[in-house]
Amino acid sequence: MVKKNNRIYVIGHVNPDTDSIAAAMGYAWLLQDQMDAEIIAARAGQLNPQTTWVLNRLNLDPPLLLPDASPRFESITHRYNTTTPERPLRDAWSIANRTGGIAPILNADGTPYGLVTVLSLFDFLKRAVGANPRREETKISELLDIPCQEACDSEVPRFPFNGRIRDALPRILREERTEFWVLNEHGSYAGICRQRDALNPPRLQLILVDHNEARQALGALDEADLLEVLDHHRLDNPSTHMPIRFTVDVVGSTCTLISERIDESGLSAPPALAGLLLAGLISDTLLLASPTTTPRDHRAADRLGRWAFMGGSILENETVQTFGEQVLQAGAGLAFREAADIVSADFKQYEAGGLQFGIAQVEVTNFAQLDEYRDKLRAALAHLQESKGLDFAMLMVTDVVRGTSRLLLTREVPQLDVLPYPRLPDNMRQAEGVVSRKKQLLPIVLGALEG
Repeated sequence: MVKKNNRIYVIGHVNPDTDSIAAAMGYAWLLQDQMDAEIIAARAGQLNPQTTWVLNRLNLDPPLLLPDASPRFESITHRYNTTTPERPLRDAWSIANRTGGIAPILNADGTPYGLVTVLSLFDFLKRAVGANPRREETKISELLDIPCQEACDSEVPRFPFNGRIRDALPRILREERTEFWVLNEHGSYAGICRQRDALNPPRLQLILVDHNEARQALGALDEADLLEVLDHHRLDNPSTHMPIRFTVDVVGSTCTLISERIDESGLSAPPALAGLLLAGLISDTLLLASPTTTPRDHRAADRLGRWAFMGGSILENETVQTFGEQVLQAGAGLAFREAADIVSADFKQYEAGGLQFGIAQVEVTNFAQLDEYRDKLRAALAHLQESKGLDFAMLMVTDVVRGTSRLLLTREVPQLDVLPYPRLPDNMRQAEGVVSRKKQLLPIVLGALEG
């Protein structure tokens, strides 16, 4: 019998930023109070420096890493009772009567020795009794005194507890056996899975936050059940088998939407979580200075500040301004980071005018470092473009102090000649007053490519 799936994962986009991580953790906290299920905050990729700093500042653990939604052996593993090779077969018989005809036999160190199954028992009886008339008179009690190791199938395939079921299906289908070992990361017994369960595993249940585009979601999204989307970006959502709750609202941060739902529920977030949500809001709105900022974001910042800065909290005596400046500083700068990490940390893919492309963004406090790192960034961006099979890629370097950006492209695209951003001597483009990829840069790029 397949296990009942009562877990729901709340997860943001790949290359998660602070808003994505904070929204997942905040919404998971709220839903845990409202739903009769285990709600787990997850992330689809590695943390960036800003988010790492914020979590450390607030003494919070990062959410679970969930790179794809493909079902794992964990979801179909049953940890049946076990016995050892030297124990009498009656021990295995007793276990098999309770497990549907299977008894795992383990070595002293917890590694598999063999499985006693219906087929292995039949083979054992054939060898022990056979067609010899005298042996046919052997009492069952005598057979059950024989050590378990005599009736084991020791060639049963083994699969990792965290392994993807779909990767192992070809081998499972080739086998005449119907039960298989599942082992932990140390190679020790984790349980047993059955073929019928592997053919129809429980699907992960997901809630997406801070994105609604399949290309920005964790891998194998089509193998999961999507329950809800909560976002503040443009529409390009994946299809679903059933109607779902779908919210895309015009605010500067997904954390604003989370804080509103917490408030509407009559709750207040714990100070550390409120600080995390505030950091996500600050990051996405550039401390409420981005053109994406709305009055609702200002109200959310006030609300989250009231919860986060209360007496005795880890952020006591901070303000939105002082905490916000620290958050932005933690995510800014090019030093002490590899070029490949810079261009991939906040990279999103798009399609328009028959072209596949990506736009990365990195924040700095001034452009002084660009001269030193420009060539390395261009090479890293070109490598990222090639590895993802894109037609071109762009890096948006944003000065969060002066509120402007410079654009670095991997190659010249004729359709982009109409962009209203003048070329600089270093072949970058000056995007004066542009700080938002979502609201300012992307619409113009899409318009240029689509003619």
